[in-house]
Amino acid sequence: MPELLRSTWAEPRPHHPPARVWRDWALVGALVPTAVLEGFLRPELPTLSVVVTAALAPALLWRRTRPLPVVALAFGATGLVPLLTGGFGPEPHTAAFLLVLVYSLFRWGSGREAVIGSVIVLGGAALSLTFRQTGLADVVGGLGVLFSAIALGTAARYRAGVRTRELDRVKLVERERLARDLHDTVAHHVSAIAIRAQAGLATAATRPDAAADALRLIEGEASRALTEMRAMVRVLRRDEPADLTPSPRIADLGQLASRGRTGPAVEVGISGDVGDVHPSVGAAIYRLAQESVTNARRHARHATRIEVRVTADDTSVHLRVSDDGDTAAARPTAGTGYGLIGMAERVDLLGGTCEAGPGPGRGWTVTATLPRTGSAA
Repeated sequence: MPELLRSTWAEPRPHHPPARVWRDWALVGALVPTAVLEGFLRPELPTLSVVVTAALAPALLWRRTRPLPVVALAFGATGLVPLLTGGFGPEPHTAAFLLVLVYSLFRWGSGREAVIGSVIVLGGAALSLTFRQTGLADVVGGLGVLFSAIALGTAARYRAGVRTRELDRVKLVERERLARDLHDTVAHHVSAIAIRAQAGLATAATRPDAAADALRLIEGEASRALTEMRAMVRVLRRDEPADLTPSPRIADLGQLASRGRTGPAVEVGISGDVGDVHPSVGAAIYRLAQESVTNARRHARHATRIEVRVTADDTSVHLRVSDDGDTAAARPTAGTGYGLIGMAERVDLLGGTCEAGPGPGRGWTVTATLPRTGSAA
């Protein structure tokens, strides 16, 4: 138990809470007149309770970025109202918005803020219930609602944390895979540099011009290798050795083709010059097509055909994977499918773009565009 309390106390805030959006302003704009209207419709309400409830509504605007001060202000003020009014009169129904502040405290606050906020919330609630002489049934019901808000905030926080860790894992796997692909290219350039250097040394005495040509070639290979090494440093996150198996190429896309005996037929078409496409781009195109075909086979209901098309021009390589399945309403989107997240991560590292969504007629379409040189901006 002490260890659990220490870990809870030391838990940091979730990173990057959502920014204030128009819905927050709309909620505040609806609560203030509602509280005032309730004061007119319920003459038994103390005027101070109505004023405090309406004045605290703007606190919702800071519930994500300042959860503890907002909770302290709200429950401190509402706890003082019974003291100033002598404990007479019921509470406004509009004050139920305080549960949103409790939820936000456990969703967006740090562990230390949640513990301190719990003391403030329970203390304020106990003070209010004591002075209002609330019955046992109302006390139990009120505490049940309060703990429900706490449980919802904690559950939402845990679920978001699990998803964040899973997204980080997917991105890490994709970065390591890209690092393996880059290894082959760097090794190729280093081998070329060694061969050119040996040739230059062998001809330096008898053919100085040939040696100079070799040095110029070495300079070009070294420059390209340095660029790719910098890209590799950007994608590597840990020092463990990677599996150095050969990277797939665009020409290997033919392996994805099938006649459709046990599923939809896969047709592969390649147009344009793909011979000198950067190896990391070729590997990325293959991985994107492979993932897209896998997703189509898994999710495309009643699909009979999957089409893979690669087109290369002077500056870019374009990939389009589409199927003729049923409506794609149940397909995973870029925000929920981890495979699509990995695809987007790989394309972004290479300076390209990737989109996935319902096709113009039927099925699902994935499109990607990558620069031929594999430069990651």
